[in-house]
Amino acid sequence: MLKKFPNFIQADSKDCGPTCLKIISKYYGKNVNIQELRNYSETTREGSNLLLLSDAAEKIGFRTLGAKLSVVELDEMPMPCILHWNNNHYVVLYEVKKLKFEKIKKKLGRIGFKFDLSLGQVFKVSDPGRGLLEYNKEEFTKSWIGNNATDFTQDGIALLIESTPKFFESEFEQDRKGFGFEMLSKYVLRYKSFLVQLAIGLFASSILQLIIPFLTQSIVDIGIQNQNINFIYLILFAQLFLFAGKTGLELIRSWILLHLSTRINISLISDFFIKLMNLPISFFDVRMTGDIMQRINDHRRIEKILTSSSLNVLFSVINMFVMGGVLAYYNIKIFFVFFVGSILYFGWILLFLERRKDLDYKRFSQVSEEQSKVMELINGMQEIKLHNAEKQKRWGWEYVQARLFKVSIKGLVLEQTQTIGSSVINELKNILIIFLSAKLVIEGEITLGMMLAISSIVGSLNGPIIQIIEFVRELQDAKIALARLSEIHDKEDETDHEFLQTNDVPFNDDIKIDNISYRYLGSDVPVLKNLSLIIPAKKITAIVGTSGSGKTTLMKLLLKFYEPNEGELNIGSTKLKNISQKAWRSNIGTVMQEGFIFSDTIANNIAIGVDKVDKERLAYAADVANIKEYISSLPLGYNSKIGSEGLGMSTGQKQRLLIARAVYKNPEILFFDEATSALDANNEKEIMQKLDIFFKDKTVVVIAHRLSTVMNADQIVVLDKGKIIEIGSHSALVEQKGNYFELVRNQLQLGN
Repeated sequence: MLKKFPNFIQADSKDCGPTCLKIISKYYGKNVNIQELRNYSETTREGSNLLLLSDAAEKIGFRTLGAKLSVVELDEMPMPCILHWNNNHYVVLYEVKKLKFEKIKKKLGRIGFKFDLSLGQVFKVSDPGRGLLEYNKEEFTKSWIGNNATDFTQDGIALLIESTPKFFESEFEQDRKGFGFEMLSKYVLRYKSFLVQLAIGLFASSILQLIIPFLTQSIVDIGIQNQNINFIYLILFAQLFLFAGKTGLELIRSWILLHLSTRINISLISDFFIKLMNLPISFFDVRMTGDIMQRINDHRRIEKILTSSSLNVLFSVINMFVMGGVLAYYNIKIFFVFFVGSILYFGWILLFLERRKDLDYKRFSQVSEEQSKVMELINGMQEIKLHNAEKQKRWGWEYVQARLFKVSIKGLVLEQTQTIGSSVINELKNILIIFLSAKLVIEGEITLGMMLAISSIVGSLNGPIIQIIEFVRELQDAKIALARLSEIHDKEDETDHEFLQTNDVPFNDDIKIDNISYRYLGSDVPVLKNLSLIIPAKKITAIVGTSGSGKTTLMKLLLKFYEPNEGELNIGSTKLKNISQKAWRSNIGTVMQEGFIFSDTIANNIAIGVDKVDKERLAYAADVANIKEYISSLPLGYNSKIGSEGLGMSTGQKQRLLIARAVYKNPEILFFDEATSALDANNEKEIMQKLDIFFKDKTVVVIAHRLSTVMNADQIVVLDKGKIIEIGSHSALVEQKGNYFELVRNQLQLGN
């Protein structure tokens, strides 16, 4: 039997590229960690580009060649290979199967007959989004070439891959299983008292459940047969007592479960947020918001499997053993029928687990994309209305919904097939047990009371079987959720090496930038190129340049958001990377272009990250930012609550609030990125006069376009295409009549 070609379903909506490499690596006998492949291919929220995918393949030991090919040419190429699919996806083509008559055509073609040899072919594809698929020529061409075709070419894009000895000699990191059920056990075991109470309740419920069949039998065999109504009354009272006891135990169990599940869920999500907050900014640059939101929702699955589902299945298993033992005690033949029927029932359900897993990954991908679309619609409503793009954007959301609907339909068909099959097996089992019981009563092997007791036992066992099956499904869902969460928990924190770093920041020393280069993930174009600069301590350095020249990127490197690809950042004799993140950020103040305003009071937005607000510092910060008058006009002053992202405030007011936030912190080093770009001339003039006083004896880096913001700086640096082209004071640079002079002249002309 031929070995099935491997397939892995992508964990995220943009993970198709690295997942294709994982599929091909598995085909050649190696299981490569998906995170390693993501890092090599520099996958971002836009996905992977073919060049970086090729680089990633070569890093793990493959030989690659990117090519534009026709369908006929593709047939002659080595397989498996990666294809650019529908212009927004990657798949693995692993075989082109020819039908029998195609072989005859090929032989005739060699002696001069002409045929289109691709017509009778079947193209076998391993799709990270959909699984193993087969296409005829027309379908294949439409997806591969049709959506990649231009006016100049009708070829499809392929990445040809061949293994080399390096691949087989290399040792790869396996997919990690660190954040698994072993790790999760600590969340449950800390609540041992709750678990003991639940165990006692389960034991008591099982005892009560055990008594019921014998009571049913005694009503018929003793009460009815002996015509003893008093005995029947006694049994009925006993059953009422058992019912009351079971109900009471169920109520207590529900309350305990609520407390337990709530606490576990809070602990799980809290730890997830702790992990998220320890991840570097670069992680959030490459992840879609919807993907992160879906992972937060995944915690519900884990919390459920740790609490209610696991306890219910434990109760069901205990009941199955107890009641199964009673059933065997009554009649071993009936027990055997029940046992075989249950095995068939389980087997039928297990047949569908792998398909359910694939559908769950697809649903995750579509739901995360849908959530991102919804957030985009809500956050971009102003632009949508201004450009009359309501219909276009709604159609974009509806398109995602249509794809989600297709996945839901497949899920429903799978569920119905599973349910119908299991119901047939279950009903046949019950009918056969009733028939055997009736036959045994007629033959005198069991009494009528025993038959009713057997029916009661079988009925009570159907529930636990269904619960166990449901638990298997939920366990699979939880495993999938754990795999997705492990991708986050396995990532390296930005604070992982803090124990090797210093907390002493030499803020009295110059900041030295030594020959640094940097490019963003997923791009092969460097934003900064061999840049060297000294930012003098206790001075103001202004960085100017056209949009896209690398100003903000340089600032983000100085803020330790990213590490340079080449070169070093130093402060005095200390390397910036050797200073801990918390120590560095405690000594710096920032105003970013995209600074965030929280849904909180004005005071808490200015004095962010502190437990107790210093009112004097708060008033001073508001005064420097020229926002004091606005705050005083509000009924609750500093206690006035601002909407999310500064709702209800103008852009200029938000910017002044962000300046006040930096001033309140009163750090030794300040970074301002277009801090006054939204202010009117009068406000800007007043704020800059106050900031000039505040900047005294502080190291300040200012990015700005406005002349009024930078002309008083001690040093002005002009950037262009990631390189320093001019440096000096305002007067010196104007005299040079270079790029800075042109910037000044253009602003003065605009002003006039």
